[in-house]
Amino acid sequence: MNDSQLPPMGTPRNGIKKGRFILSVDVGTTSIRCHVYDKKAQIRGSCSTEVVPLYPEEGHVELDPDELWKGFIFVVKGAVKDAGVQMHQMEAMGISTQRATFTTWDRRTGTPFHNFISWQDQRAAELVTSWNRSCTLKAIHGVMKVLHFVTRQKRSLAASLIVFSTQHVTFRLVWTLKHYKQVAQAVAEGNCCFGTIDTWLLFKLTNGVIHATDYSNASATGIFDSYQMCWSQMLCSLVSLPLSIFPKVENTGHEFGCTDPSIFGLPIPIMSVMADQQAAMFGECCYNVGDVKITMGTGTFMDINTGSTPHTSVNGLYPLVGWKIGPEVVYLAEGNAADTGTAIKWAQALDLFSDVEHTSPMAYSVSDANGVCFVPSFSGLQAPLNDPKACASFMGLKPSTTKCHLVRAILESIAFRNKQLYETMLRETNIPITKIRVDGGVSSNDFIMQLTADLFGRKLQRCRNHEMSCLGAAFVAGLSVGYWKSCEELTKLHCAGDIFCPKRMSGDCASSGYDLQRWERALQRSMYWYKQP
Repeated sequence: MNDSQLPPMGTPRNGIKKGRFILSVDVGTTSIRCHVYDKKAQIRGSCSTEVVPLYPEEGHVELDPDELWKGFIFVVKGAVKDAGVQMHQMEAMGISTQRATFTTWDRRTGTPFHNFISWQDQRAAELVTSWNRSCTLKAIHGVMKVLHFVTRQKRSLAASLIVFSTQHVTFRLVWTLKHYKQVAQAVAEGNCCFGTIDTWLLFKLTNGVIHATDYSNASATGIFDSYQMCWSQMLCSLVSLPLSIFPKVENTGHEFGCTDPSIFGLPIPIMSVMADQQAAMFGECCYNVGDVKITMGTGTFMDINTGSTPHTSVNGLYPLVGWKIGPEVVYLAEGNAADTGTAIKWAQALDLFSDVEHTSPMAYSVSDANGVCFVPSFSGLQAPLNDPKACASFMGLKPSTTKCHLVRAILESIAFRNKQLYETMLRETNIPITKIRVDGGVSSNDFIMQLTADLFGRKLQRCRNHEMSCLGAAFVAGLSVGYWKSCEELTKLHCAGDIFCPKRMSGDCASSGYDLQRWERALQRSMYWYKQP
């Protein structure tokens, strides 16, 4: 079966029997998970496997494409088996992936030229810093400010404020073209494909037929113009990136084709491809302007629905395409902190605790952190500070410091970064907040959830199902084939979880046992630590 044989979106397929299911896979930073969903959006079967990052050099973070592919196939087959159903009962497949992790490959053979370069990778940090300080960028800022003054176009204002980041693909791809000769040669021969994980999976699943991505993934690369809804010709010309290597950008809910029958024994329609944070937003049913979603996993990602207008940021919030379904485009503004689950996992590796579930009781077992502050910046600091050279650190250690104090300091730091992102979002977007929903593995920590609610002075709702990226991709795939009919129907299926209401005023540090000002001083001391002489 090819694209032309698929029925129109929203139309049930001929010959479909009752009791069919939606298959959804989420390729995250630390794991690959697959769930089989039924009509009530309940998980009927699941399977997961670990994603093992590679650290070939200091600052380099990579993933093995072959291992990622094997893991993808393993979890799909495992989830279907766990559900006690058959592949032919899968109505459609949805795919959610970590963003801005990319590779390049041979267009003819599909063989990658190098490992995936992770969104956490810092190899282009010096290049990013150099460009951000360059006269070229300063000139662009000046010209665009004048254009914005004359035209009042938000696109010009956005260009006048642009600051490059290592988390975006742009300069990691520039680095790749410079350092991998086989990539540069393939570009010259017209034989190079670029893609984030979703694009590469589509290429593999369709046996090289489809080279595509969706708007949500494209908008997270840093190379996509969210105002014009296309790859940025101006940026590509500026940094010498060839447009020929980029995939076609499709709707989030789209008939991407079918899996090659040799993979799962029969073709399965791929009906949605989605970036993980946007997928989590969709899974949380944050469909209205002012809805906020916070995902606390490997990193923290805070997104607000800005409706049909992309946000123009001053302090590092990034305008993203949330999703495009049919003609409707929904935009988000996003801030992130890169080292949330990373910090907790690091602390566990140091034997500060044996089980993550022990961390919340440990933090509550002491009245405060005994003056200890932790700065969670293994990968630098993101919005609103935007310092890739910041270091992770403990400060205020003394002979009376215990493991419980250290653990509490780590958990407090996650909530403090949440507050920074939240205040930046309020200040920049000026959009009234309607609701705040929280998901991700770290959201299971009651101490972090309660302290975040206290700091926000707002009610937080923790979803019963922490893995919302999978659900979001499943929802879009299901809508695309008429399995579910509308967003209103999906909202009714949403499973509300625990509610965390603020117990103290956000400024009442003394009674809460935390010292935000002390932590902010520690933060300042950690900044620019790795600055080159």
